[in-house]
Amino acid sequence: MSDDKQILYSGMQATGSLTLGNYLGALKNWVKMHEEYDCYYGVMDLHSLTVRQDPVKFRQNAKKLYALYVAAGLDPEINCVYFQSHVSAHAELAWILDCFTYMGELSRMTQFKDKAQKHEDNVNAGLFTYPVLMASDILLYQAAVVPVGIDQKQHLEITRDIAERFNNLYGDVFTVPEPYFGENGAKVMSLADPSKKMSKSDENQNAAILLIDDRDTIIRKFKRAVTDSDAEVRYDPDTKPGISNLMEIYGSVTDKSSEEIEKEFQGKGYGDFKLAVGEAVADELTPLQQKYEELLADKTYIEECIKRNDEKARRAATKTLRKVRRKVGLTDLS
Repeated sequence: MSDDKQILYSGMQATGSLTLGNYLGALKNWVKMHEEYDCYYGVMDLHSLTVRQDPVKFRQNAKKLYALYVAAGLDPEINCVYFQSHVSAHAELAWILDCFTYMGELSRMTQFKDKAQKHEDNVNAGLFTYPVLMASDILLYQAAVVPVGIDQKQHLEITRDIAERFNNLYGDVFTVPEPYFGENGAKVMSLADPSKKMSKSDENQNAAILLIDDRDTIIRKFKRAVTDSDAEVRYDPDTKPGISNLMEIYGSVTDKSSEEIEKEFQGKGYGDFKLAVGEAVADELTPLQQKYEELLADKTYIEECIKRNDEKARRAATKTLRKVRRKVGLTDLS
């Protein structure tokens, strides 16, 4: 890693398949980040444990997420692409930071409230302290920049609060991270309900485009996308949220502006436009899917990448953890 670049940190939970929203809102933007930053990307498997997992499927999904990272263009020779659970410093720092985080702060987190409603039979302590583990993830690597969506902004704010509180007590220990907002595709909405974010956990299978969906499935889902009774392809998120969402998706994969899209489909119906969006998205994902299949077939390469990057992550995390342990007065490790 270069000493003259700021560090960027991000990651995704290791559950289920990634959606088009994950790709356009995060993965696609991450690929070019290494030009400006030293990048760490985690497979966030510890975070995934707040929901009960089938152990066999969970391990498979984590490996598949790693392969999707690489297939999307995150070169593990340039970026540090690693497994969160393979670096024990995440959990150790999270406990220390728990002791510098207040119950009131955690109780105000909207994602805890939302997830507690969805999983009423399993409102566990991990769900409540989730933001502290996320803070640990970021602060361990002295990340200066964190790409965030709108729904993650609150988590970064509490990370900043924890870092500043610790620094005020013990000196300049943590880098206080700043948010990075991508220009395009920041929030891709559900195809079935454009008032909700596209989610891999949506019960309606037509609501989300999965990165591993085949071409026919992608086109079929777009053909079924909710729009409105008007037949005009026009960008207006307030009165035409469905068609506006499709326009943002189309613009993200074709690099066309709303004005260019409106002109392209002037006088044409929604059927033509939905088909064009489906084909454009399928074309965008075809190279990713081909690379993904190649990586899954080459287990040796993936395992070597994981081993090498895990070690790189451990070295960076251990450096910060040692400083934290010393500051709070824990006995030195022999």
